[in-house]
Amino acid sequence: MKALVVLSDPNPEGLAAACAEAARQGIIDGHSPARIVNLTDLKINRCAMCDPDGWGACRTKHECEIKDDFQSLHATVREAQGYVFITSVFFGAPDEAMWAFLDRLRRCEATKDQAAGEESVLLGKPTVCIAASAISSAEAVKALAEISEVMKDLKTDLFDLIPVSSRTRDYQLETIHDSLSEMVNLPPAMSASANTRRRAEEVKRRYTARKRRRR
Repeated sequence: MKALVVLSDPNPEGLAAACAEAARQGIIDGHSPARIVNLTDLKINRCAMCDPDGWGACRTKHECEIKDDFQSLHATVREAQGYVFITSVFFGAPDEAMWAFLDRLRRCEATKDQAAGEESVLLGKPTVCIAASAISSAEAVKALAEISEVMKDLKTDLFDLIPVSSRTRDYQLETIHDSLSEMVNLPPAMSASANTRRRAEEVKRRYTARKRRRR
């Protein structure tokens, strides 16, 4: 499984960056290729609500009119088979760089009409979301609640939500590694047979059971 790690952390030694490295290592140990993209290295502006009704080409053509690094990252998202979204947390919410990206991605992908044969490029693809807070796990949980709503709109297969704080860093980095090692061994999302879905659910159940026993 080709996994894309979307990180938002301006500090290469920061908590979120450490989470990204744990995710990368878990993906590699699961015998899959990993790519990390740090949003703070890119120029991705907030949505400009281009038309008077607040929409734009995102609603009709499912492309963003703002010309910046979003277009190339959107293309990378299309090609990936699984995702990890890792954000720093401020005020109990995902940071501004992650919000800017996810908001524009949702406007392009969640507006597709499945009845008309359109579907989100993230449809059914396994996803792990991680929120890293220097303050507390409670703050990270709040941020994950907001991100999970975006994932529902994007129609991803939400494999895991992992809150991380400075106090839980050591053992949660192990959790991140193990979660990604399991995720990348799921059957391909687009193979959509009932048997494939059953096998995918069984892998998820085994992973969840192991995580509960460890706690």
